[in-house]
Amino acid sequence: MSLLEELKLRVQKYESLTREALEQVQIIPSKGTKQRELAEQFLKVARDYYSDAKFYADKGDNITALAAFSYAHAWLDAGVKAGFLKGENERLFMQP
Repeated sequence: MSLLEELKLRVQKYESLTREALEQVQIIPSKGTKQRELAEQFLKVARDYYSDAKFYADKGDNITALAAFSYAHAWLDAGVKAGFLKGENERLFMQP
């Protein structure tokens, strides 16, 4: 398998994993407005990176797409680890 083929497969894999994670993640209900705002920010940044990644993948820029999918997923993991987001699937999320 060529490097380009492997890169394309990784982009497809991370797109799928990140899409699934975005579908499953939830904001943890909190009593504080600031915590809710932070949770929403984590989720917004993850969604924005995911959207950017899709844009670059569609253009055939798989290196940038892979980086953006990785950033999107990292923001989800960070939100879960920080306790702002709930992601219980150990295959998709770093557990607190």
